[in-house]
This record gives sequence, C-alpha cells and structure tokens, in this order.
Amino acid sequence: MSESEGTTNYNDAPCGCGCESTCAAEADKAAGVGNSGIKTVSPVLDRKASHDHVLARLGQNRNGHRVAPGLYSLGWPGPSSPVIVTANYTLSFDAVRSGLGGIDAFILVLDTKGINVWCAAGKGTFGTSELVNRIHLTGLASVVHHRRLILPQLGAPGVSAHNVHRATGFHVEYGPVRARDLPRFLVDRVATPEMRTVQFTTRDRIVLIPVELRSALIPTIIGAIALWLVGGWLAASALIASIIAGTVVFPILLPYLPTVDFSTKGLFLGFIVAIPFAIMAFISGVPIAPLWVSITSMISLLLVIPALTAYLALNFTGSTPYTSRTGVRKEIFSYIPVMTGAGLIGLTFALVVGLTHFMGVW
Repeated sequence: MSESEGTTNYNDAPCGCGCESTCAAEADKAAGVGNSGIKTVSPVLDRKASHDHVLARLGQNRNGHRVAPGLYSLGWPGPSSPVIVTANYTLSFDAVRSGLGGIDAFILVLDTKGINVWCAAGKGTFGTSELVNRIHLTGLASVVHHRRLILPQLGAPGVSAHNVHRATGFHVEYGPVRARDLPRFLVDRVATPEMRTVQFTTRDRIVLIPVELRSALIPTIIGAIALWLVGGWLAASALIASIIAGTVVFPILLPYLPTVDFSTKGLFLGFIVAIPFAIMAFISGVPIAPLWVSITSMISLLLVIPALTAYLALNFTGSTPYTSRTGVRKEIFSYIPVMTGAGLIGLTFALVVGLTHFMGVW
C-alpha cells in the first residue's frame, strides 16, 4: 500500500460549496476523528493486498512491503475506541485490519522499516523510542480520551512499558500473539493461554519455503549445470538434493529431527540425504576406478551435502519461535566453522578425484 492509498484528506477535496474547512470538520466529526490527517483503511483485503502478500512470501522486493507509518481509522472509531499498535510491514498491518473485522478501532502503525513485529522488536525498530515518537507525531492524546495502547505480544521484547507511560501517559497492554484473536481479546481484555501461545504448525513452516527456495534457485541452477558438465549427473543431482533438503524438507520436518540446534538438525538431515548418493558413487566407481577413488568420492559427498544442508537450515533460525538472538549467535559461531571445514575437506577430496582423472592417473 502506498503512502497515499486509503488516506482521507478532506482539505484536498473541496465540496464545491465554498466552505471547505467546515465540510472537513463535519466529515471528521461524522467519522469520529478529530484530525483529518488520520488515514482510513478497510478491513477487507483487496486484490492489490493479496498480490503484495504473494510477492512478500516469494521474497520479491523484500524491503518494499510497507505502509506509511501513522494513525489509521478502521470503521467509525471515536474517542473511546481501542488503539491497536502494529508494524508497517504490509503482512502485519493487513493481519491486524482484517483480523479486527467490523470493529471500530484506531491502528497506530510504527515505522519498523517494513519489518514484521517480532523481528523489528529484536532489531529495536518496534521499540520504545519509536512508539513514543509516533504517539506525539500523530497527536494521539487529542484523538482518544483513554490512555491505553494494545501492543502485540511478540513486540514486548522491544518496548519498555513504564518508559512509554512516563513519556506519554499511555499504558501499554499486551494483546494476543495472533491478530485474529483481537476481537475476542477486546471483549474483556483477557488473553487466554491459547492466545498467549506461539504456534508453529506445519502450515506456518511451509509458508517459509518459497522465499528460501527462491533465493537459492539461480545459484542452484548454475551450480547444477556446472557440476553436470564436470562431474556428471550424480554430482548435479547431489547438489539439487542438498538444496531441496535445506530449503524444503528441513522446515517441514523441523520438529521431528533429533537434536536441539538447527545446525545439528541440518547436519543430520544432510547426512541422511547424502547416504544414497555416497552408495551410488561407490558402486559406480568400483568397476572403472581404483578403490581409493570410490572411497574418496563417497567421503566427499558425505561431507559436502550435510554441510550445505545445515548451512541452509540456519536461515530458518530467524523465522521460528524456537530460537533467541543470543542462541542463534552462539550456534553460528559454534557450527559455521564445522560446516566450512567439512565442506572444504569434501570439495578438496572431489578435486583430487577430478584432477587425477584428468591427468590420467586412473
């Protein structure tokens, strides 16, 4: 959604009766809004929004899925209507406005640089200073009579509630994890344990696949063609299988893979994927090459495939409720050297086999 889309600015649309300022005031009054700069928005997602969601899920124009920060009116809110705070990432904003349905409310959108609430809270853009600043910039205190803000639960790590109250007089209240639970929450302002629980279902994990698969698609095609020309169909197929394992199979099987760390889960999955390729490399090499060549080829695949799969698996650490910032950092420092070492050793073995064959040693 562009900055101007869904914006009501009555001063820019004269009614033709020579009383533009009066018309604007009457229109604001009818809408229950004391500021004509407040943007209006519908709870119904149109085709443009749906198209934006598809592009966001595919990772297309990753920094362009944002709405203008500011104050939005949904329905016909008045001074006592609730104020829901969210990020200016289109998927977050659209989840709130569609989740609220026909409820009259204000939506205060923070400038999170087009990043969702959870990630923005970790980065600090969905934070105390931005919330305080946005309250002042929108003149929220003059729009509503109450002093209550409903923030998403996943935004809690970035916001200091007492500092917000000290700076603005507004109390911070944390709502449910999912925007679709807002209507139930607004009835009595109580979040059930179910509303507080972060779910990560198979559907949630599958949604993550397209963006990771798309980012790896071109390098995979180039690499597969190069390996097919140099090492044949087995090498090319092994590369494709390791990419699919790390970007598609891993998120689907995530809860069921043994170990705790994403890296070791990825290494385990990669090793399972590598076994049939290693066996095929050994069997196909025995009749035409010395035994050491077959063994070296087998070891190469058993090292490279798990390392590549585990590396791709690490990309999902920022997309799940299983990790923390410190945990991810610790895991990266602990396992990236292992993956790099295994990958380099495996590639060295493969080069040895290829060069000796090229030189006519076997």
